[in-house]
Amino acid sequence: MGSNACPWLLLVAVVLLLAVAGSAPVAAAEAAFDKNYVVQWGDDGYHLVIRGTEVNITMDQSSGAGFRSKSTYGSGFFHMRMKLPSGYTAGVVTTFYLISQPEDGSRDEVDFEFLGDKAGVPITLQTNVFVNGRGDREQRLHLWFDPAADFHDYKILWNPYQLVMFVDDTPIRVLRNLTATVPGYPFPAKQTMLIRASVWDGSGWATDGGRTKVDWSKGPFTAGYRGFDVSGCANGSATPCGSPDLWWNGGAYRNITAEQRAAYESVKKHYMNYDYCGDKARFNNSVPVECNYA
Repeated sequence: MGSNACPWLLLVAVVLLLAVAGSAPVAAAEAAFDKNYVVQWGDDGYHLVIRGTEVNITMDQSSGAGFRSKSTYGSGFFHMRMKLPSGYTAGVVTTFYLISQPEDGSRDEVDFEFLGDKAGVPITLQTNVFVNGRGDREQRLHLWFDPAADFHDYKILWNPYQLVMFVDDTPIRVLRNLTATVPGYPFPAKQTMLIRASVWDGSGWATDGGRTKVDWSKGPFTAGYRGFDVSGCANGSATPCGSPDLWWNGGAYRNITAEQRAAYESVKKHYMNYDYCGDKARFNNSVPVECNYA
């Protein structure tokens, strides 16, 4: 990692925040969990605890837990504030993601997956995008801060023009919608998606390729979630989800700015340690079509 990258990224984040402040509605008071979300599993009063505007998910040897949005969405600027489990967290997977229904071989999915590790080793953030059931688009990075030390905002902008994933206000992944002009170009544009979050045992793959497992004696492992308001076009909305009247589809959100592009390139240079687009051996000495337009 570059030692000078972190202050520069913080400065860019402030610039980006000021640049878009006039485009998005002013945030209201924090929404309670029950307004937009329901428990999906682990609803036993211990593994998932709701405290109004905050939820704690705890994983031990008996179970983890997860929750989902009440609605599916066709576009939006989604976010979740998260504080990850700390200490020895090898094998622990903490997530925030979008996923279409049903969850079969034709699903679309956009993933934030935090892969725990041994104490003192940075947590890995893995992102992935599935389109029509096909994933294999992993990117991995170590963040410029400890995501277990405090809450940070993880965001997904998904509209007819682009898919952008942010950590706080810094873009870490960008996929433009070029389906109209590039044959075979993948973009999740045809299916509505739920918002989901969970903590679960990924011992089989998450740390060192599955060689380092969850050590239950180091648990339980607890993650915090906040930010349960949703800026999205819910299924059944009277306004079409691609409408320019929805603020997240407006001109300010159709391309990333020059400042955002610079921040994104800095993330790739200083913090990303795996990008499927650079793994030609995995794709028979080639790369997927979207990698030519990154």
